[in-house]
This record gives sequence, structure tokens and C-alpha cells, in this order.
Amino acid sequence: MTTDTPARLLQLLSLLQTPREWPGGELADRLGVSRRTIRRDIDRLRELGYPVQATMGADGGYRLVAGKAMPPLVLDDEEAVAIAVGLRAGAGHALEGVDEASVRALAKLEQVLPARLRHRVSTLQAATTPLTSGDGPTIAPETLTVMASTVAGRERLRFAYRAADGTGSRRVTEPYRLVSTGRRWYLVAYDLDRADWRTFRVDRVSEPFATGARFTPRELPTGSAAEYLRRSMHRAQESYDLVVTFAAPAEAVAARLPGWLGPPEPLDEGRCRLRATVADAKDWMAVRLAMLGHEFTVHEPPELVAAVRELGARMSRAGGGEGSGPAGPTPSEE
Repeated sequence: MTTDTPARLLQLLSLLQTPREWPGGELADRLGVSRRTIRRDIDRLRELGYPVQATMGADGGYRLVAGKAMPPLVLDDEEAVAIAVGLRAGAGHALEGVDEASVRALAKLEQVLPARLRHRVSTLQAATTPLTSGDGPTIAPETLTVMASTVAGRERLRFAYRAADGTGSRRVTEPYRLVSTGRRWYLVAYDLDRADWRTFRVDRVSEPFATGARFTPRELPTGSAAEYLRRSMHRAQESYDLVVTFAAPAEAVAARLPGWLGPPEPLDEGRCRLRATVADAKDWMAVRLAMLGHEFTVHEPPELVAAVRELGARMSRAGGGEGSGPAGPTPSEE
């Protein structure tokens, strides 16, 4: 029998969060209390904001339903470990679609995990090798969670940084946002030593440290962190204008496009066109377009047209299709 009321409420809440209806008698048996106590505990949960729905009947039943606001969740050890491992895996490999919200969730979860569970999460992460592969760099999840916590808490961030040419430096920044491009994570921040806005590739960051010093966020020069990053990348790299027509409705293509490419323009009921200025390597852009799952035609630039043709020929040879003899010369890498 659970005599500690707070502990019993947490145990009751954990049961109710299972997607099923619980008869009052079964809940009473599980917790070792009377049905009257269960009714009182249900009333307490409702007062705390948990939408518990009761059904009429001989035994009566209770279930937790969706509410307008989400009260705190109660997770058992296995659930907490499973969620943390999943978030760490996604964040560490910079999978497209795992954005800053997921990293913030991981930061919050790891902050409240007991030491024994944090150890289990780290052990599982170290012993696991993902089947997926790619040319993007991996990132220690701890780096992302420290950064996310400083962004959310408006706290100055100190770290070591390695530039593209290998030069190392120490930075003290006012972090603004984390931005994921699918292959990489970037930090948009105000660099205090250089008195200017900067973007940092997170895979080149080491020893991130939350200083505890609070700051008032400055106004970003552009409307959003994603737009600022896009402009920074274009200044640092040779960019090109991309024009592609898809044999699919605009909404279907937009659902699978990275947000930073912008929305495609509808042409008619079954086609749309994408115009964007990008700095991605053209061979990678050819692969990205092919992975969208829609028929497409590249109009610009000519180098991307050639890259798409080479990719198609390579895939045909790999599948034993026509012209599957030895590969001819390939265009030089950029």
C-alpha cells in the first residue's frame, strides 16, 4: 500500500498516461488503496490541471485525455532512457528534421535525469553505431545541449573554435539561435571580442561552457537566424541560382524540401518550380533532389544539370542497366 500521497499521485499519473482506460477497481488494486481514495486522488490531479475523464458504469473507468495545455509528464526509468537515447542519436548525427526544438527537449530532459540514468544513456550511446551514413560530421550531443540551454536562458557562452583552415581560437558569445541545415548544425551568435555577429559550425566547437552571465538579446541584422546563416554561407562560398521543375504539386514537394530552400511555386495542378540561391556543392544537391521522391528537371545551373546526369548514369550502372560498363571520366570536384 502506498501511504505517501505525493508518491501515490505520481504513480497514479504514470498509470493514467498509458493510452487506455483504467477501471477504478484495478487502479485501487494496483496502488493498494480504496476506490474512495482513488476518486479523491483523481480530483487532486484535476485540480493540478490534468484532464482526467471518468466513465460511468458498475466499476467506473478513468483515462487521461488531451487538454489545452500539457501538464508535466511522468516517465519511468525505461521511458526516460529511451527518449534521451533517441534525442541524442538524432542530435548527434544532425538528421534533417531534428531541429532546435528537439535539442531543447534533450537539454531539459538531461538536466533532470538522475545520475544513474545519465550514465545509462551515455553507455547506450557509446555502444550504439547507427546504420545510417552520410558525409556530414557528427556532433557530441552534450555540445548541442549546452548551446541550447544558453540560447534559452540568454546566457553567455564560451568555447574553443577551429576555423576551416585549422586555426584555433577562444570565443565568448551571446548565443542567439541554433540552425540545422540537414547535414550540419550552426550557431548564430554575437561575438563579444569581435563586436559583430558570427556563425559557427557546431562540429568545429569544443569545450562549450555556460558562463552564467545573463544578457539582453541584440537585434539580429536580418529577420531570422536561418536567413542570416543563408546570407553568411553565400558570402563565404560561391553560390549559384537553382531552377528546378517538379512533376508534383507544390504542397507535396514543399513537405519534403528543407525549409531554407524556400517554397516552390505552383505551375499547374501537377507541377511546380523551385527557384533558390544556394551554396551547397552541386554533387550533393543532385543527391538531395533525387531523395525527394518526385520526378524533376533541372534547368539551372548547367553544372548541376551535368551532376544530375552523372548521378543518374552511375545509378544505372550500379543497377546493371544500359551502359553499365566501366565508368567514364567524371567531372572534377569543386
